[in-house]
Amino acid sequence: MIITIANQKGGVGKTTTSINVSAALAFLGYKTLLVDMDPQANSTVSFLNPHDIKYSIFDFLENNDKSFNDVVQPTSINNLFVLPSSISLAKLESKLIGEIDGHFRLKDKTESFRYNYDYIIIDTPPTLGLITINSFVAATHLIIPIQSSYFALEGTDDLLETIEKVKNRSNPDLSLLGVVVTMHDKRTVLAKDSINHIKKLFGRKVFKTIISRNVRLEESPAYKESIFTFAPNSKGAVEYQQLAKEIVVNG
Repeated sequence: MIITIANQKGGVGKTTTSINVSAALAFLGYKTLLVDMDPQANSTVSFLNPHDIKYSIFDFLENNDKSFNDVVQPTSINNLFVLPSSISLAKLESKLIGEIDGHFRLKDKTESFRYNYDYIIIDTPPTLGLITINSFVAATHLIIPIQSSYFALEGTDDLLETIEKVKNRSNPDLSLLGVVVTMHDKRTVLAKDSINHIKKLFGRKVFKTIISRNVRLEESPAYKESIFTFAPNSKGAVEYQQLAKEIVVNG
């Protein structure tokens, strides 16, 4: 199963979800690959020392001389591997424009390794550009993180329209695995109203697990750890473990 985690709206916990879902699946015993398609490389540096990275996914996608094995990196977590990113990935957009296989570059490249893993999680940048489109085309499933805030559904129409275009033209097998509510503060009426709006739009596609606003979750990437090694007994760890189990069942 290849799951792209995407939302063109920034600050919704997309990378946090990518990091911790990947780690949770690995801890559950599934061989998992985290593909970092965000030039900011936050998923990468949460598990790897950037000074130890010789090649990034940009080299893999752009250079036929670089194989998957040249780029993929193991992590300190058993069963979890990372296909690292770097700022050079930002150049990929301009290079893919006008290319016949522009939308299919990542999908074509995944053929060499996609069946070696139980789960492949793709983290994406907060845009709807060619990098994100590549991630949609390569995926079998999609998870959309949405923050429970006043502007929670802002831009959702554009995102859903893009997904439909990809399904109609490039990847008819792409399906929405679910919408996960993130950064939720149950003490506020506004957050409760936001969840109601999200459920009204997506119905049964909303995961039962809700990710609460949690200081530990915000701190863990700074220490280059997932929530499971940084604060294993925290609420964030419990919630992401529950979310991973939902993903396994729903998938």
